[in-house]
Amino acid sequence: MNTKTLKQLLQEADAGGYAINAFNFTDVWDMLSIVEAAEEEKAPVILMAHPENFTQESMGICGAMALQAAKEASVPVILHLDHSNSVDVCKAAIDFGFPSVMIDASAHPLEENIRRVKEVVDYAHSAGVFVEAEMGRIKGGGIEGGYYGKDFLAQVSDCVALVESTGVDSLAVGIGTAHGFYTEKPELNFERLAEINESVSIPLVLHGGTGVPREDVQKGIKRGLNKINVGTCIAATYMNGMRDELIRFGENAFTIDIVGPVKERVKAVVKDWIGVCMSAGKA
Repeated sequence: MNTKTLKQLLQEADAGGYAINAFNFTDVWDMLSIVEAAEEEKAPVILMAHPENFTQESMGICGAMALQAAKEASVPVILHLDHSNSVDVCKAAIDFGFPSVMIDASAHPLEENIRRVKEVVDYAHSAGVFVEAEMGRIKGGGIEGGYYGKDFLAQVSDCVALVESTGVDSLAVGIGTAHGFYTEKPELNFERLAEINESVSIPLVLHGGTGVPREDVQKGIKRGLNKINVGTCIAATYMNGMRDELIRFGENAFTIDIVGPVKERVKAVVKDWIGVCMSAGKA
């Protein structure tokens, strides 16, 4: 069982020149695929539950199975609440036992972003919980919401103001990535990333990892990224695998009959991303 906190794991990643992978999951099968792949690669990993999950399974059920998987895992596994734009949902997750939460108030003006982040940080830190915030905007659309404007870059002065005013533990920064699948090669602003990294002392996070070229991810890690979020390719691999296995098996398939090959497909994607982030053997 892991005894390290997310803060410790990210500090080790920063010192070691790698990043921690954070993968979105929706149910027990893709969640276990992520954990098993991390165990086989001996890599620390973050399991991300999006609030959208809770429309089909309660926070308690979703959180309990992930916390139990983390308890049984042979590598560090951290449960994280991803992209909550609700202070109350963050507080509920903290009360339940999530060791890490994200409050995303990036759609609001700086002052309101700071206010919401500060409220969550104060509540979370009293319980020893890690908090991630966001500055700038992540392009594209999906369950995280949609943003298609041109003013997506995180401003250095805004990042400094938010970090200094709130005591937040990590910061997702808008540098040109997007949620969902890319329709063209993403153009990331590494200069802005480096400027932010020089100006704040907390770990930086990349959202919208799916489709970002390997060399760009690793270039970003060298410039301060310590956590890389990946969701779209996990969901697509999982659901496409389910479809293919159902077609192959035919009528009246039993879940256990088809889930094994599907898990292997998800595990292959997870292992590839662990390689991209250079975290294999770092558990």
